[in-house]
Amino acid sequence: MARFADSLREMHVSHGLLQTIRLLGEFKGKQELFRAQSPQVLETLRQGSVIESTESSNRLEGITAPHERIADLVAKRSEPKNRPEQEIAGYRDALNLIHTGHGHLRFDVTTVLALHRDIHRFSAVEGGAWKAKDNEITETLADGRKILRFKPVPADETPGAMDSLHGEFDALWNAGTFEPLLVIPAYVLDFLCIHPFLDGNGRTARLLTLLLLYKAGYEVGRFISLEQLIERTKNSYYDTLHASSQRWHGRQHDLTPWTEYFLGVILLGAYREFASRVGAVTVTRGAKREMIMDVIHRLPAEFRFADVERLSPGISRPTMNRALAEMRKAGEIRCVKGGRDALWRKA
Repeated sequence: MARFADSLREMHVSHGLLQTIRLLGEFKGKQELFRAQSPQVLETLRQGSVIESTESSNRLEGITAPHERIADLVAKRSEPKNRPEQEIAGYRDALNLIHTGHGHLRFDVTTVLALHRDIHRFSAVEGGAWKAKDNEITETLADGRKILRFKPVPADETPGAMDSLHGEFDALWNAGTFEPLLVIPAYVLDFLCIHPFLDGNGRTARLLTLLLLYKAGYEVGRFISLEQLIERTKNSYYDTLHASSQRWHGRQHDLTPWTEYFLGVILLGAYREFASRVGAVTVTRGAKREMIMDVIHRLPAEFRFADVERLSPGISRPTMNRALAEMRKAGEIRCVKGGRDALWRKA
């Protein structure tokens, strides 16, 4: 099993990732300002986020129900009528526990087991217990064939692996030797590579992500559904997890792809959406330009203006154009095709 500190020491932290961390720090510092400006908007966002998170996290696992039924279940206006609704109601309760009780919840194996138990509270699946038999992470191809994506830790080694993971996590978290925003995705990756349960690993991992972000002071998940952002970008979610899990058993894996996705696409994307929705993008012009440059650094070698616009909600087109012009003048990018559907290429 991979060791936390070793993986983090060997991780390549790019300039783009450092920019992302700095921008996240800016947004974290503005949370109180955002909350003070539009209380009614925030309450609407909070209610919608719980519904969106419950719906998206379950739908990622193939568990679906009509949106109206999910809204009724989240509001507790109705009781679950079938297995999908039982799973949805369980996730609702686990999610609410984190939103309301994150301040006193300990981040330990007991909490992990409790969240898993809550997910399956209304279903026939046994919750709150480590897997009793080995499992595999597979992918179903278009032609129906299944291929092995990853072989997790064997069942008989799982309790020890989880104890070790939390022991290492606690030591690093309390020592403060690593940036928490790097430690959190490293924990989530290790959790998913251990795959400690027969069912519910992805949903539990997403709940633990929210809890850890709360403990690090990043509270955007209260108002913007992180699970919905993952669902919107699920191909990147699975691709970066796969890339960073390669050679994990031999402690030779690369945390970078998963960390860049976790911080840039999920967390920074959530803050930008939050700022856009409350109409409170109060960063300076220079900071907005840096946000756009960060978006471009995370895009493929060739990208379109529409890609930049999509990932920069709340930022005007003139500001985007100024950032592109500045990067072109610096030789970082060049315009391959002009016009409304402009195509750009990184140098």
